[in-house]
Amino acid sequence: MHLHTTRGASDSMLDPDDLIAEARRVGLTGVNITEHDRMWEPWDLNPFRKKHEGIFVSNGMEVSTDMGHILAIGLKGYAPGIRRLEKLREVADEQGAFLIVAHPFRHFFDPVHFKREGKEPFRLTPEEAARLPVFQLVDAIEVLNGCNTPRENYFALQVAKVLGKPGTGGSDAHSTQGIGYFTAVFEEELLSQEHMVDQLHKGRFYPARGLPEGKLENYWETAEPIPFYE
Repeated sequence: MHLHTTRGASDSMLDPDDLIAEARRVGLTGVNITEHDRMWEPWDLNPFRKKHEGIFVSNGMEVSTDMGHILAIGLKGYAPGIRRLEKLREVADEQGAFLIVAHPFRHFFDPVHFKREGKEPFRLTPEEAARLPVFQLVDAIEVLNGCNTPRENYFALQVAKVLGKPGTGGSDAHSTQGIGYFTAVFEEELLSQEHMVDQLHKGRFYPARGLPEGKLENYWETAEPIPFYE
């Protein structure tokens, strides 16, 4: 549900064909490509989908906003002003798109991170963090991110449960390493981009881990408690 390729992300080393090969190897049935602040153009996307029939390819985007990175699925393309999350929410509502806040607590439990910025360490409880503005403007929360620590992911899960909003999982891969490590499992086989967006809005999915090891499990139900503070 969250990855970047050389076709649309300057910081990625992941060749799109290598993505599909690795996805097949670990057992994925689909990928949601989320390039930074752009989507694949139809003349790239359509031949790629045809070349790799049998793997569902979603054309998403990771939007850099004033409230953090947001995974957008179902947008028609980049739109003016969407670096403001309130505007992105407005555009998403107009187009029927689905918004997921990505890695919302990355570095939040690293005291050095806040010290560098001259801020006090993060001390909010999940209930307090759930009131942050970003969570009021998204449809779901990324509760499993392959570049996060277990503590950061678990705290995001707790916030999602407080809010009653669904959670997703994604590798945030920029290479073949980690693809499929965290995933989103849908109740139905996805047949089109529109079908995917419909299933997202209906909440018919859950965050999962363990696919490459052949031990797929629902993280929402099986996450082990992790203390938030030392």
